[in-house]
Amino acid sequence: MIFQTIRQQRPLIHCITNYVVANFQANGLLAIGASPVMADDSHEAEEMVAMAQALLINIGTLNDRTKNAMLLAGKKANALGIPVILDPVGAGATIYRKETVQHLLKDIQFAVIRCNIGELAAIANVDWQQKGVDSGHGSMAMEAEATLLAQRFKCIVIVTGERDFMTDGVYSHWITGGNAMMTEVTGTGCLLSAICGAAYIVGNNPYKQLAETLTFYKKAAALASAFTAEIGDFQIALLNAIHRLSKDGEASCIL
Repeated sequence: MIFQTIRQQRPLIHCITNYVVANFQANGLLAIGASPVMADDSHEAEEMVAMAQALLINIGTLNDRTKNAMLLAGKKANALGIPVILDPVGAGATIYRKETVQHLLKDIQFAVIRCNIGELAAIANVDWQQKGVDSGHGSMAMEAEATLLAQRFKCIVIVTGERDFMTDGVYSHWITGGNAMMTEVTGTGCLLSAICGAAYIVGNNPYKQLAETLTFYKKAAALASAFTAEIGDFQIALLNAIHRLSKDGEASCIL
């Protein structure tokens, strides 16, 4: 099982991320046995990413300082063959965010783009009403746009929501399950992006590994919701669930 494999290999994941979710991401990576490092200064970005097995770029609390570090780390990761994951948080909320994502996609080869439907719309230049960093609303042929994006940028695209969709431009999968409480606390999608970085590099079939990651992350959400109905406790329950899955595997999925 993918979470157990991550625990066995203990990859170092360099996260240039946002301050809203940094602690939760770090604890989530630790919960499945990965090692997080949250270095976001341009003076050390290249040196730090050279030590890592994967790089996460998350634009949630974007500014020029971290944007520069993202570009330096991303280019260095490409040069070293280290996979880079993009989480384009709120990509369509402002011109600055949209232009930054375009800049990142132009200068960095990403292995995975993990987004919600509103962020996909922004990258695909589809008319959409973004609500801050939430997905917002609009009309879009999501499967077709995600497939085109994967083909254009030669990467795996994951669009998460009530059902998750993933494609590499040729193959595609829907993943069902989970629990609506995931949408009521911050950071659950951001943590998933970080875990995708760990999952990508622990085997020889990244697409299959990511599909399994999405499946077990939804199982973790269901497991967490079975332990608490209180939203304030849900994040802790989710960390406990992914920790349990990384140690016990399928047995922990029996609710």
